[in-house]
Amino acid sequence: MADMDKKKLRKELIARRAALSADEVLVGSQYALELIRSLYEWKNAREVLIYWPIKGELDVRPLITELWQRGATVLMPRCRPDSYGEMDIACATCEDDLAPGPFSIMEPDTERCPPVDTCCPDLAIIPGVCFDRRGYRLGFGGGYYDRLLATDDMQQTLTIGLGYTFQLVDELPNQPWDMGVNIVCTEEELWRP
Repeated sequence: MADMDKKKLRKELIARRAALSADEVLVGSQYALELIRSLYEWKNAREVLIYWPIKGELDVRPLITELWQRGATVLMPRCRPDSYGEMDIACATCEDDLAPGPFSIMEPDTERCPPVDTCCPDLAIIPGVCFDRRGYRLGFGGGYYDRLLATDDMQQTLTIGLGYTFQLVDELPNQPWDMGVNIVCTEEELWRP
C-alpha cells in the first residue's frame, strides 16, 4: 500500500511542479536560497554536495556560483549508466566541467572530473519530489540519494532537503531503507525535524 501511495503522490507533485511558471520558480528559488544563506553552516561550508536543477526544481545554480567564487569545493552527483540506482560523486570547478548525463541532467563530465574516493562534505543540498516534517524524502524512485545518504561518510554531513511548500507534508509512508534529511527548506521556512 505504501508503494502505491508513493507512486500516486510522486505523480501528483511532479505534475504540480511542472505546471509552475518560470516566474514562480524564480521567486520561490530566491526566497528558498535566502533561507539557506541565513544558515551558519552555509556561511562556513568549505565542501558542499549540491545538485543541478531539473523540471521546475528550486534553482540552486546561484548557490553553486557562490561556492565557486568563494573557493569552496563543489561536489555533484553523477549517475552510473551501467548501475541503476547508484551514483558517483565528483568535484566540479566550473560550469564547463558539466555535461548532460544519462537522464539529461547536468553532472560532472567523466572526462574532466574523476569520482572522489570519499564523500563527506560539510553540507549537502538534496532535491526531492516530497519531504515530510520528520525529514523523510520522496525522490523519483531510483533510490539514488537513499544509497548515498546511508553511507558512513555522509553521517556527519548536515543534509538539507530543498523543495516548495506544497512538497512538504506531515508524514510520508516510509520503508526501513528510506533516508531522511536534517533540515527541510522551502521558499517559506526552514524546518528542522
